[in-house]
Amino acid sequence: MARQVAAAERGTRQSQDDTVAIFAATTRLGSFTLNAAYALLTGWMLRLSGIPVEHFVCQAGMTHCVLGTNSYNLDQPPPCAACIAQSRRLQTESNTSWFTYHEDAGLVRSLKNLSVEELSHYEYPAEFLIDAPKQMPLGQLVLPSVRWALRRHHLIDDQATRSLLQEYILSAYSLAGQFTEFYKKARPKTVVVFNGALYPEAAVRWVCRQLGVRSVAFEVGFQPFSTFFTDGEPTAYPVNIPGDFELNPEQNIQLDSYLEKRFHGNFTMAGIRFWPEMRGLDPSFLEKASQFRQIVPVFTNVVYDSSQAHANTLFSNMFEWLDLLLEIIQNHSETLFVIRAHPDEKRPVSNKISNESVHDWVYRNGVDKLPNVVFIEPDEFISSYELIQKAKFILVYNSSIGLEAAIMGAPVMCGGKARYTQYPTVFLPASPAELQQTVEDFLQANKIEVPPEFLRNARRFLYFQFYRISLPLDEFLREGEKPGSVYLKPFARQQLLPENSLSMHVIHDGIVNQQPFLLPNS
Repeated sequence: MARQVAAAERGTRQSQDDTVAIFAATTRLGSFTLNAAYALLTGWMLRLSGIPVEHFVCQAGMTHCVLGTNSYNLDQPPPCAACIAQSRRLQTESNTSWFTYHEDAGLVRSLKNLSVEELSHYEYPAEFLIDAPKQMPLGQLVLPSVRWALRRHHLIDDQATRSLLQEYILSAYSLAGQFTEFYKKARPKTVVVFNGALYPEAAVRWVCRQLGVRSVAFEVGFQPFSTFFTDGEPTAYPVNIPGDFELNPEQNIQLDSYLEKRFHGNFTMAGIRFWPEMRGLDPSFLEKASQFRQIVPVFTNVVYDSSQAHANTLFSNMFEWLDLLLEIIQNHSETLFVIRAHPDEKRPVSNKISNESVHDWVYRNGVDKLPNVVFIEPDEFISSYELIQKAKFILVYNSSIGLEAAIMGAPVMCGGKARYTQYPTVFLPASPAELQQTVEDFLQANKIEVPPEFLRNARRFLYFQFYRISLPLDEFLREGEKPGSVYLKPFARQQLLPENSLSMHVIHDGIVNQQPFLLPNS
């Protein structure tokens, strides 16, 4: 297919002024993943449309990359040979600039003897930006990646963590400098990157902002084999819903059909199925619950996830929120609080088991011994939706279950900013003190009044999330043998053209013509 694209491209090339650069180093190692597929298919589509495409690709260009970091052995080098071999295969007959690792001796010296806290806020002159040198916030650019790689929010100030921070900082500075040189030669009009939160792509996006170059980022969408593109921050999933948009009868049926599947655990995210089964509430739980005045479920998140950088607005992290809730729990023995750990905390595939977990918080603080608490482990597949049906109100940090609970008509209180709090869908207090007071009021109230616009906005947002901003590419992809990996389906190259694929049309118009990355309302 790569050779077919190259052959067809030769007669359609437009002006170099329309060049698009693609950088997606954090999508894969040696395997072929969803996000690697999205980058590949996007590049092929643009080239077939006559748009010049330049790829910026890693050739052992980082001493430690994010996906190649072994959280149990931080000294282990990344599997560069397998990754480069896969890159060469994917970049067959494409315009590719390879970057390697260039160490800055001055930066190496300046990082010595710094603590984790100092490294996390470290800045260094971006000397490669000759026209407008600025301090590059290297610590803040790499911090989300370190948290993600170590599967924790609070970093331990030990030599291993300091070394990883140093290596990420050195690698980010090296690739930022080389990307600047790449830009000077290729002069792309638009740069397409994956995610934008993990440090390789975050560094490139930072350079783009300094150079005044438009950058677009993509992530997995909310439907199987779908992607989401945005000029904003993809891990925040910005959604622009027209004020007059209302679901028509067919769209309501479509949304309800999907929700029915989701309420039974029949869904995937990024190629992973979280719920191999979903059980109802057992008699022992119902017997215990009958002894209390009311039930309040508490839904948590994975603390190292890249979405948490957007969520931490009222609190510096989710555990601060849990600490506040613990005070409330201890003062309300009449209420049964059901704390549910996110299933991703113990996800065995992809080595994503949390090293700082809600499980640990519960047992460290003796929460499991409180008579008015039930703790549900991440690998207990009990239906959250049955809990919601029996709840007086719901407490979430920024979990997706909050949006679904709002659609079910439940009062929902968020402890952090969620993608759906862009619109009035749930209760979102302005401060920790307001959250505490509102929870107290809810616990005492005989009935909690939910503003009618919450349900309307929740349904509108969820529909947009599933069917307008999620761009399906399932006509080109099928599941691979490993969770999260994919294969290409057999297809003719003409299927990639924007006139033959609605999703490709939207991606093309978004990248080339700066149109919204939004499927039409039909």
